[in-house]
Amino acid sequence: MELLKDIFFNTDKLTQNSKVKISYTGKFFQEGAKEVHIHYGFGLLWENLSDVKMEKTDLGFQAEINLIESDTFNFCFKNENGKWDNNNGKNYVFELEAVPTDLVVAIPNQLDKAKRLRRTYMLSKKIKLAIYKLITVLPKLISGTYKKPAKENDLF
Repeated sequence: MELLKDIFFNTDKLTQNSKVKISYTGKFFQEGAKEVHIHYGFGLLWENLSDVKMEKTDLGFQAEINLIESDTFNFCFKNENGKWDNNNGKNYVFELEAVPTDLVVAIPNQLDKAKRLRRTYMLSKKIKLAIYKLITVLPKLISGTYKKPAKENDLF
């Protein structure tokens, strides 16, 4: 996405809570600067201020920036001599779009459902085992023919 003549982003929209790659081919690149930093912040008061050294490539100076939840992304550039490219004192300011939530589907907590299913399954297994034992052992108990199974240690 070309926002200005000399600034490019790798995305169509600047979205909150995302990562963006900035390419700068402005006056410092054109003048052959060896080192350029992007100085940036968010919102009207330039909150969460940062300064990142950009990587020099054939396509200009580039840096990846993590965008946060804010209304604007503000930045300017500084070369190794301490000179600034700040858009003639206006800085570069771009609005950040909120993450679209219309496509997000709310899913109830599936973990609770899984736990309930597991508890229900285990309870049904216990009930089946109890019924099996009642069916096989109870008639023998009533008739008096029930013998306790011998353990290996009881053989001697």
